[in-house]
Amino acid sequence: MNAYEVMDTLSQYGELLEIRDLEKRKDYFRYEMMEPFKQMWNLINVPIKAKQQNGYDVIMASKMLGFADVSDDENIREGLSILRENNSYAVAENALKNCIAKANNAGLKINADEIKFGLYISDPEKLKLQKGYTGFGGIPGFITVNIYPNDYNLPKIPAVIAHEFNHNIRFSYFDWDHGNVTVGDYLVIEGLAESFAKELYGTEQIGPWVTNMDKEELKYSIDVIGEALDIKGFAEVSSYMFGDEIAAQEGYQPIGLPFCAGYAVGYKTVQSFMKKNNKTIYEATLASTDEIINGSELFS
Repeated sequence: MNAYEVMDTLSQYGELLEIRDLEKRKDYFRYEMMEPFKQMWNLINVPIKAKQQNGYDVIMASKMLGFADVSDDENIREGLSILRENNSYAVAENALKNCIAKANNAGLKINADEIKFGLYISDPEKLKLQKGYTGFGGIPGFITVNIYPNDYNLPKIPAVIAHEFNHNIRFSYFDWDHGNVTVGDYLVIEGLAESFAKELYGTEQIGPWVTNMDKEELKYSIDVIGEALDIKGFAEVSSYMFGDEIAAQEGYQPIGLPFCAGYAVGYKTVQSFMKKNNKTIYEATLASTDEIINGSELFS
């Protein structure tokens, strides 16, 4: 059974808001709020503090990931108040416990002594396409969710935690090779994560990265992505995974795909694999990329 720790980010944000000096506030975010995730940031080459003024560090990286800017009192205060009212802290902890229990029952382990979890407030503008919420679970032992709470995404907190938790499992059994990841690998990773969320919390809780596409767009995306399964390199792969709007935002090459095409195609691939091969999501999580793609019969 994995031990876990849920960061008391609601209290931390309360303290952050009381700090008037911006540099001191940034340091509070760095050394208090992000300290528990230092190992995670290290592994993705993000220093807690940049060596030079305004250099790349956890302040800049968290903003790029959609966290609310530490100087954005209004969004932080408003987001915090909604999260408190909705008891989101307890909801998140229960979801994490549920994920751990389900994984244990299936004999799946996360390669970490403890899972650290943090719920953070996001910038609603930056995450507009994602309906205000997203997460990161790419390194076993660490899960973050950032959310600007609204009526759409509040009920989905458990499902997004399950999604990120599945990444923790997958990467405890398969290595993530940033430079050599293929389109096929990435779509399988995301398809498994969203299928795990569906298994635990139901179809109505899955994210906009899967549900925002109609049948025509999905069919078209399957055709385009089917030709690109072996393409490698994070920037190239990202164009297929995130679609043109995000590609343009993040400086990737747009290739004529709708929002989060790779996520929707990945979900369809994993669902098809499970159905055709009578596999549970727990069995599928341990299957290789090739096994899932070939077994899905989606691209043949």
